[in-house]
Amino acid sequence: MTTPLPALPVLLRATAVAALCTFGAVAANAAAEKAKHPVAKSAHKAPAKPVEAPLAEATPEQQRAAEEVFYGAYQCEFNQTLDIEKNPQHASYVNVKAGKSAWLMKPVLSSTGAVRLEDVKGEALMVQIASKSMLLNVKTARRIVDDCVSPKQRELIAAAKLARAAAEASGAPPETRLLSGSAPATATVAVAPRPASVASAAAE
Repeated sequence: MTTPLPALPVLLRATAVAALCTFGAVAANAAAEKAKHPVAKSAHKAPAKPVEAPLAEATPEQQRAAEEVFYGAYQCEFNQTLDIEKNPQHASYVNVKAGKSAWLMKPVLSSTGAVRLEDVKGEALMVQIASKSMLLNVKTARRIVDDCVSPKQRELIAAAKLARAAAEASGAPPETRLLSGSAPATATVAVAPRPASVASAAAE
């Protein structure tokens, strides 16, 4: 006698139940193995940020140089602007801002009398003379911005012009006119024509 085949839905239901049981067993075994052998944490951790060395206390020479800095807003070539202000946290250090960039700088008096503002990170350098200031990129040896003039520098330029005019009106010899109309000796520095290197622009 032939045994009747079970109905198709019953077979499908039995097959599905068996598959679910098998899948559940496999998942349970995998979870147990994972619990026994936890995955090790990645050894590649994000690199820690380097700790910056604290700024050195300002020396008397640095303090004198800071007193010679022309603070305030500067008008530069190509309608650019630059601003120098005293750093509120570190005495005798200055903040220099140009566009969206800013630097913390240390004032230094050069042997020529020019004031150098040296970026504490070694990325930029600003040179201040009587008639103008310029900001340079130390790494590329190129000028970031040039022909920057502060209100104090405008006063010095105007005073030099008046002195020259007075010397010419008095009929003084050319040598006397040069001495009376020139900017103070402490504010002169030799700057090479463009493109200028940092070494020539920041003359010792």
